[in-house]
Amino acid sequence: MPDSFTEQERDAVIEAFKNDKRLGMNFRHYAPIVEFWFLTGCRPSEAIGLKWEKVSDDCLIVTFDGSIQTVRGRQVWSDGSKNNKSRTIAVSSRVQELLQCIKPEIVNPSAYVFPSPKGLAINYPNFLDKVWHKVVDPIKPNTTPYNCRDTFITLQLVKSVPSAVIAKWCDTSTQMIDKNYADKLKLSQLRPMD
Repeated sequence: MPDSFTEQERDAVIEAFKNDKRLGMNFRHYAPIVEFWFLTGCRPSEAIGLKWEKVSDDCLIVTFDGSIQTVRGRQVWSDGSKNNKSRTIAVSSRVQELLQCIKPEIVNPSAYVFPSPKGLAINYPNFLDKVWHKVVDPIKPNTTPYNCRDTFITLQLVKSVPSAVIAKWCDTSTQMIDKNYADKLKLSQLRPMD
């Protein structure tokens, strides 16, 4: 069942990453990918595998056509999405600005948009255990980066974006959105029109 952050919790998580000051390895490095997860609704593995060649020069268009999965401790590239599709989306101005801020002056098209501190693909299980829980649990325990996707979908529904549009952005079905997100929202947040 989806478990989304509120907008306030989402913003608190993003700020916690941006302002992390722990000694040794602070986690500010991961703030861009966390913000990207929250603001695009992509699967965590899709952002981990995203390379600059899949981002338009003006950072307004992003193509998701694969992901990096961790299988038996090894990182494996998987073509297409979970649903074996490729999708190209226009991003919000906030995401465009985020991408422009982290885009290197000289872009290596095959470089990861959100690399690990060593320039490799982020190891998701390692990130989850050693980074995510340390930063996020004080704000909202028992979550994973996948809850960023839940948050994006939920907030778009609250803002009256049609589920068919959200489904295209997020590579899912309207039935999945209506069943798992909209029904829950109808009972808790949406109100009848006067």
